[in-house]
Amino acid sequence: MLPSIDPVRLAALPPDLRKLVDAQQTILLKQRAALDAERAALDVERARAAHELAARLHVESELAAAKETVERLQLLLKEYERARFGKRSEKFDPDQLQLVLEDIEIAIAEVQEREDVRARQRGETPRDGRRTGRAARAFPAHLPRVERVIEPSSLACPCGCGQMVRIGEDRSSRLDVTPAQYRVIETVRPRYACPKGCAGVAQAPAPAHLIEGGAPTEALLAQVAVAKFSEHMPLYRQSQVFARHGIQLDRAVLADWMGTVAFHLAPIVDRMSAILMQSGRLFMDETTAPVLDPGRGRTKTGYLWAVVRDDRGFGGADPPIVVYHYAPGRGGDHAERILIGFEGVLQVDGYAGYHRLARPERKGGAPLRIASCWSHSRREIIKATPKAGSPIADAILARIAALYAIEKEIRGQSAEIRQSVRSDRTRPLVAELEAFLRAQAARLSSQSAMGKAIAYLLNHWSGLILFLDDGRVEMDTNPVENQIRPLTLTRKNALFAGHDEGGRSWSRIASVIATCKLNHVEPYAWMKATLEAIASGHPQSRIDELLPWAARPAPAAR
Repeated sequence: MLPSIDPVRLAALPPDLRKLVDAQQTILLKQRAALDAERAALDVERARAAHELAARLHVESELAAAKETVERLQLLLKEYERARFGKRSEKFDPDQLQLVLEDIEIAIAEVQEREDVRARQRGETPRDGRRTGRAARAFPAHLPRVERVIEPSSLACPCGCGQMVRIGEDRSSRLDVTPAQYRVIETVRPRYACPKGCAGVAQAPAPAHLIEGGAPTEALLAQVAVAKFSEHMPLYRQSQVFARHGIQLDRAVLADWMGTVAFHLAPIVDRMSAILMQSGRLFMDETTAPVLDPGRGRTKTGYLWAVVRDDRGFGGADPPIVVYHYAPGRGGDHAERILIGFEGVLQVDGYAGYHRLARPERKGGAPLRIASCWSHSRREIIKATPKAGSPIADAILARIAALYAIEKEIRGQSAEIRQSVRSDRTRPLVAELEAFLRAQAARLSSQSAMGKAIAYLLNHWSGLILFLDDGRVEMDTNPVENQIRPLTLTRKNALFAGHDEGGRSWSRIASVIATCKLNHVEPYAWMKATLEAIASGHPQSRIDELLPWAARPAPAAR
């Protein structure tokens, strides 16, 4: 700001001096105007640079995502071609080949659906040609037709002449399913126009579908998903069932549908996993998932890790959840990655890979308290028992049975009651069992079968007795083992997954179906309602409304 001069003092100055002051004032005003112009130009330049930087970062992000998608699709396509057209030594029985291809195709369809969603979010038309330009579908004539007419909200003509008149209609057909009966849903959208030609055409908007322009209704998608991941029926067998009804649906088409379903269910499974990490006690177990390794012409061993929350044993109000995670190996680093953010009690079997989770250097949170499984310990004793029997084994099993008898009495009671009963009745029995085990360990050879079985119990003793101090903790990992069994049935019927990505899609859809069953929710009904809600644009902010237990009935009396 320019310094001000008192006008009275200025007038008192000699004329020459007054002219000099005026000249200096003019120069200063010009300098200030020039400085202000430079600052404004600098601000404009900074804003332009910031805009260019943001635009460049956005483009780089889009390019990186596109590059990742292209690389992933190229890898999947290469393995698809190898599985289908590879050397004779790498080819399989026709039924096995169908299993290989369906998992790869599901993974490809999921990647493509992700790109379609990104394009629609940018306001672009998806470049994916999977669902565009197809010939009109000719569904079998014997299928019943259900005609649904969708009328505009108002038939009043905008010009004020009265009611619009019907001038035509648009029809679209989608394949639907009811139990043991297939049908075609024909959606009719009449078009109305002013009878005097003074206004435009009125027509109800087309309803939203999960697969835009696709043949299946959300009910049919739910049926296929539940049949594969709950009833363990591979897609190529479902294709054969459709063919018996005169409906030609190739396995590749079904795989495309399931890839779309897996993609749209991902936020729900991610939310379920996030809720699991907030729990105070979890179960965890893993099982093999044979996965095709096309480069070697045989299968490799992948793993499905199950994480379970089931608090019903101590009357907990939180809904039970199971989330499966596919990993290419069994190393403890996979368990560490899956459980990032969880801090509490983890109930597991005796696998050494979990030990790293209890160490101070554990990544992803504070060290966990590891609760070991009495059921696995009991099995070790049974395996070590000779055919002729063993008094030592009988004594140990009898003591463990006494512990389980107490657990049966207090199942469903509150954590406080369970801990109190365990302190009064169970703790003395556990102390007696420990003394007996240590006495036998000192007497038996450490190389004998029974000596090794007893050493197993003593090595896990701190984890085995953790349930005495926490009423939430169970004696075994049976809740998670019960959730592993359905995976083994799918694995038995499918022989193996066709690809690592197929294993991830498998785990995702299996998670929501298993959680439905845990909460006594009919999987098909939930899947149908959820896919319909997603297709209708259910907001991400209300995703909790779509979680499986949100649809469960009122709990029945125990």
